Amino acid sequence: MKNILDLFWIGNKRIMFKAFIIIGLLMIGTARDSYSASQPIISASWNSKSSLLTITGKKWGKKQTVSVSNSSNSSLLGLVTSSKSGSWKLTLKHPIAVPCMVRAELGSISVETIVKKAPSTCSNDPFTAVFAFNNLGMHCYDKDFSVFATLPPFNVVNAQVVRKGVTGSLPQLLDNTQASVSYSAVADSTGSINTTSVNKTNFWTYVKSLFGASLPGDVGLLGQNMPGPGNLPQAFSEFDATMQWFTAAGIPITGRDDRGQPNTYPLMRIQPVDVATTSTLQPIFAVLPASDEMHCSNCHGAGGVAANDATRARYGISGWSASIDPEIQYRENVLILHDAKRSTTLMASKPVLCASCHYSPALDLSNAGPQGSQIGRTMFSLAMHSRHGKTLSENIPDSINLPVIPDTGISTCYSCHPGSVTQCLRGVMGSAGIICQDCHGGLLAVGGAFAARTPWINEPKCQSCHTGDAVNHLGSNIRGTKTYNPGDSSATPIIATNKRFAEEDNKLFRNSRGHSGMACEACHGSTHAEWPVGNAAANDNIAPVQLQGHTGPIIECKTCHAGGPPLSIDGPHGLHNINDRNWNGNHDNFFRQNPLLCEACHGIALEGTVLSRAAADRTLFSDDNRTVSVRKGTQISCTLCHENPLTGGGD
Repeated sequence: MKNILDLFWIGNKRIMFKAFIIIGLLMIGTARDSYSASQPIISASWNSKSSLLTITGKKWGKKQTVSVSNSSNSSLLGLVTSSKSGSWKLTLKHPIAVPCMVRAELGSISVETIVKKAPSTCSNDPFTAVFAFNNLGMHCYDKDFSVFATLPPFNVVNAQVVRKGVTGSLPQLLDNTQASVSYSAVADSTGSINTTSVNKTNFWTYVKSLFGASLPGDVGLLGQNMPGPGNLPQAFSEFDATMQWFTAAGIPITGRDDRGQPNTYPLMRIQPVDVATTSTLQPIFAVLPASDEMHCSNCHGAGGVAANDATRARYGISGWSASIDPEIQYRENVLILHDAKRSTTLMASKPVLCASCHYSPALDLSNAGPQGSQIGRTMFSLAMHSRHGKTLSENIPDSINLPVIPDTGISTCYSCHPGSVTQCLRGVMGSAGIICQDCHGGLLAVGGAFAARTPWINEPKCQSCHTGDAVNHLGSNIRGTKTYNPGDSSATPIIATNKRFAEEDNKLFRNSRGHSGMACEACHGSTHAEWPVGNAAANDNIAPVQLQGHTGPIIECKTCHAGGPPLSIDGPHGLHNINDRNWNGNHDNFFRQNPLLCEACHGIALEGTVLSRAAADRTLFSDDNRTVSVRKGTQISCTLCHENPLTGGGD
């Protein structure tokens, strides 16, 4: 078991689980099981025409007095009494300030929601902003841990706190001497809230056998806890000075809410605090995605191609699992088949941690590399993808000898990965029709059959499709649709020569930073869930709306520059001032100095490209005081407001 523990040593300090267990016990004590069968719901909206703030609640109990406040500064908005049905309504005409979020409280019950159509200036703390992002877009964990385990409940969320720049000053990223950050559960618009993982998984029953650690419920492998039934805020345990972000690694959240209903996009309230004044700053609602949808039952369930009479006879297996539980059944069938093919004794050793023999970088948090029994064995991801991409005889497939799992598109990946319900791939690229194979290649490419690769390290690049701008890019299109050359069976990522949209050298998108040290994921959203997210059931789009008033990547300069930055082309990826009337009236000076700077996004003919699309509905102001209304998605060209200076001589 020492080798398994070695997987979780942290850096050179070699801090092991036992230290974290002690910390976890001191922090939360014994977790309790207390779910709300009927979670109260609130909704809020702002009507700018009538200057009316309307807040409503449901399921608050009969004749209860509910306190409603501004989430950002806890200022009281009003007290309301619920009706016999548990509903209530609070309306405020011409409020002194329009909140971004509101909170309703009754005893220990606290529910928050964003204010729909709140103005972009809704924050009562205009000088700070917090950006929070999950590192992967979806964290998978096993539905059952009694037979074998591939991944534990283990969510990672990062946060950056920005002190906004006012006139004459630039924004500043705050460190742990200036700010602290915590997380607690918050209900989404459907009333779903996820405070505890107790009784939602059997992970803690088998955690000692699998990972060598005795953990109480709601305590994660690295000591990060769930908020628990009392929804107690939990501190981000680390600050990474190199990345300039706060990290909470290993939160053991599950994809099931406190009512026992599936919700793979649970929300957490990410709350920054000013260390010097101890005042709470404007929070943000971030998704901590979690799913147990991954499975092997299509093939390994009773009667499947890997658990039928032909396979039993082929390997001399006496019989398959006798369990009537489908989840246990297919898992035991996997071990039975493994024992027969590899002369192992896994069925007699349950529960089994797959990574104890097959090294997985996802579980090697200290980057120590293969240890002990892992040495000389195929890495877990390579073994899984390569085996299922080959034929039953474990050969490279051809037109006659077919693979175990045919490479037929996204359904191939959803055979095991989350999934048709979870929709791991739900970001803007998924909405555009990009599928898993367009970025990762087929099963054999992911399995390293054609070129050596390290799972979780050798991954697709943003720059492989976003190869440059309208003036200088690879291929015939500004944006590609595959990260590799179509004829390359190894799916080796293309490396762009124009680095305008590239990650940092030798880093992945999720570990890269860009404009003034901001994380790429802070402004674009998490991997696989890049803004805007197309899945209407997901909660990912809430955060960008809170930050800038609309979904999509963070593009509004005033999100961080409270007074608006000086006119320049020094924004992210060489962007100029956005939604800035001053830019509307003075951008011609930049064009005269260097037309190529404008052509890079607006096109060689300045007629607009995909790089110059309006991120939201806009009102543009021309130099003769005319206004031009532009719909979201419009490709901005010169001729929207005046003649094209390249062809029409316009000023």
